[in-house]
Amino acid sequence: MAIQLECGLAMRQTTLHAVGSVTFDPLPLQLGGDFGPITLAYETWGTRNAEADNAILITHALTGNAHAHDVEHPDDPKAAWWNLLIGPGRPIDTTRYFVICSNILGGCYGSTGPSSLDPCTGKPYCMRFPVVTIRDMVRAQRVLLEHLGVNRLALVVGGSIGGQQALEWAVTYPEMVQKVVVVAATAALTAQAVAFSTVQRQAIMADPAWRGGDYELGQGPNTGLAIARMLAMITYQSEEAMELRYARNTNRCTPIPAPTQAADLGKRFDVENYLYYQGTLLVRRFDANSYLYISRAMDLYDVSEGYPSLDDALCRIRSKALFIGIRSDLLFPAAHVRWLAERVRSLGGDASYVELDSPHGHDAFLKEWKQMANALSVLKEL
Repeated sequence: MAIQLECGLAMRQTTLHAVGSVTFDPLPLQLGGDFGPITLAYETWGTRNAEADNAILITHALTGNAHAHDVEHPDDPKAAWWNLLIGPGRPIDTTRYFVICSNILGGCYGSTGPSSLDPCTGKPYCMRFPVVTIRDMVRAQRVLLEHLGVNRLALVVGGSIGGQQALEWAVTYPEMVQKVVVVAATAALTAQAVAFSTVQRQAIMADPAWRGGDYELGQGPNTGLAIARMLAMITYQSEEAMELRYARNTNRCTPIPAPTQAADLGKRFDVENYLYYQGTLLVRRFDANSYLYISRAMDLYDVSEGYPSLDDALCRIRSKALFIGIRSDLLFPAAHVRWLAERVRSLGGDASYVELDSPHGHDAFLKEWKQMANALSVLKEL
């Protein structure tokens, strides 16, 4: 297999930090056919030990990237998406572990995705990009680990679509994973969650600027993507959190332009402003086609796919497993996460369950730093 590896190194606050990418030959896809070459962008923190078994793989959420930790601003929660959980002396300790996070296949932060150039045409793949699955993403990560010299994973951990990846790792590569933490994710999405995703994708595709996916860089379906993000943010929150933060307050902050040409319908609620702001932020940093493909991979995921039953899939797990639910999660209800942990345990697996008592909904795993740190501390006892 032909490999191209590029990386840069930096030493900050006793943490060795590398940023790089690896390109490899085509891989077979779960839904058929081969696809490649594939490039994965990644970051690492810490040092691989001589046995190559001290690696931790962190898997990101839908619009995430490889920048899970910022060594130059380690105490700023906004500098990287899991910044306060990673670093010397923290739950994911970079003085003990070789920590890896890669941008997923289908992404738009350096990994091969719809906005990447098709080597056969010299033009972006756009909607000619194949439909990829969580299993494809994990298989690509497996190749990355091979070329980073990792023989065994001490831990795989991620939330949301990252939690789906973590679960898939434990099932597909049971011999490689010592411990797994599945945060705010289950074996498959509910019909309601798929329905939310469907409306988000339709918002993008209904935007005339989408042009069947063949839009120019910077001239894509910004309105549709902003609306998709607005709906997604509602599913990431909870009624409790929105009431606590916004209630029916109006005009307490500078108005953010709406994504559409809107009539003046009177006072604006603060919660509306929040949604407009979130939509604007995503448009600045994310590719609409990647949103279509990644959200679809999340919908399609079913850990039992290819096995006689769900139990047959879960019986493959050999790692010590921790499942973390969130009391107020709408997308992946805590009861469903708890049920999965209990199912693994009933099949003879070493599984435990922890629940975050948070009003912040699905997003709690990106906000509740103390509770997440306490939950991850259970790993020492597993």
